[in-house]
Amino acid sequence: MTDLEAHVSAKGRKELVKQVRAKINELDIKYIYYQFVSVTGRIVGKGIPADHWEAIAEKGFQLVYGSTANLFTDRHKRYIGYGPEASELVGIPDPETFVQLPWDKRVARVFCTCFRNREERKNPGGHLTSDCRGNLRILHNEFQKKHKGLSLRHGCEPEMMWLKKGADGLPDGGFSKPNCYHIDQFEKLRPVFMRVIEYANAMGLDMIQGDHEDAPGQLELNFMFDDCLRTADRLTTYRQICAQVAREFDLIACFMPKPFMGVSASGCHHNLSLWRGGEDVVNDLHNKPLPGMKDVFSYRKGGENTFMPLKGQAKPGPIGLHCIGGVIKHLGALTALGSSTVNSYRRLWDTGFWAPVFADWGYQNRTCALRISAPGRFEYRSVDAAVNPYLMAGALLKAFDDGITSKLDPGEPEERNIYEAMSAGKKVKKLPMSLGESLDHLAADEVIKEALPDEMYRVFSHYKRDEWERFMATVTPWDLETYWDCLP
Repeated sequence: MTDLEAHVSAKGRKELVKQVRAKINELDIKYIYYQFVSVTGRIVGKGIPADHWEAIAEKGFQLVYGSTANLFTDRHKRYIGYGPEASELVGIPDPETFVQLPWDKRVARVFCTCFRNREERKNPGGHLTSDCRGNLRILHNEFQKKHKGLSLRHGCEPEMMWLKKGADGLPDGGFSKPNCYHIDQFEKLRPVFMRVIEYANAMGLDMIQGDHEDAPGQLELNFMFDDCLRTADRLTTYRQICAQVAREFDLIACFMPKPFMGVSASGCHHNLSLWRGGEDVVNDLHNKPLPGMKDVFSYRKGGENTFMPLKGQAKPGPIGLHCIGGVIKHLGALTALGSSTVNSYRRLWDTGFWAPVFADWGYQNRTCALRISAPGRFEYRSVDAAVNPYLMAGALLKAFDDGITSKLDPGEPEERNIYEAMSAGKKVKKLPMSLGESLDHLAADEVIKEALPDEMYRVFSHYKRDEWERFMATVTPWDLETYWDCLP
């Protein structure tokens, strides 16, 4: 049996397919987006009338392999990852992710898992390793088996900026002033964020808090933490929602990490913990009837949080400490995934805005790449708004695995401002300070590369090396301003 056949015939899936048909009829759905996620986190896929649900659920749809790399060409005009001679992937919908779009209730979306074509000579119907979402499911399952049921739950803090649109359709500054936590500026964006929250609740995101951050038009709207795959799906959904709300208000929803210098960038801190046990609990978020499958509205609750401190101690428990050790050891390679664009490193170079630059950890210490944000979890800070959450979560699982297996010791937490500690003589490893440098770290780190198996690493490295080379081969306005009259 191929991977594709095993996925389609998985226990309980046939019943889920029937439940989706019932939802289609109940909600009067006419059209479905079958979507997956590319190497850069972009949402790609096909739209198909809902009449064909059962056929697509069994047989899938076909799309060129290169869609996993945005069908993008490099600076030498070569297609990244796969050329035009390559076969087409097969996308199989995951029925548990089916949900109605609140801005057009005739339309629904469903996430898909991607497989190699059935007619391939090599590994026909095998898992497509350039499918980042499918990879995360596999990596998480392997981690759970190896570590006696330990599973990753995490939440993220998705900062982004709402920008005004100029007459040319390009950004024309932030919609509000860069006043951090300022309720009046938050209020200025109230019609926007209330629309986002309305749509988010209708698509299963339990929105818990939000504020105006300290850049023009910058908001952070948080949703409840959960199993890592669901959290990655919800961050992807959140971005899709913001893009739609931007269209409705004639704004730009900007997830570029650093559109403005001199103010904070947009991060996407990941708050991480490993759990055993627990159960899924449906939160209908006041949606009746439920506009999608129960899994979309489910959250994992209860169980044992293995990051909790031992009785009478402040430090995380042994598993948590080993995981911190694993992340510290692999921070160079992890940076290539958490800070994955050329622009990401403007965030690290614009000092004074709390972006993490050093590979250390501490309690509530925002000058470190990791901080204990609360008992039972730690915040991984070296990740920004452009992150592909599936790649990031998979890589963190590999760092955790190495930390637990090798019993890595992260050392003592740093309670001083890291710059003061360094002035006092502390030796601290610095994060890579450019995309090119971080890609070199990734290339040399066999542990983290396991999170990008086979074709995934080839596609990612080709895409990002090309991005770096394009930047290095570009004359920028800064070049002209600095050098046009430098001699005689």
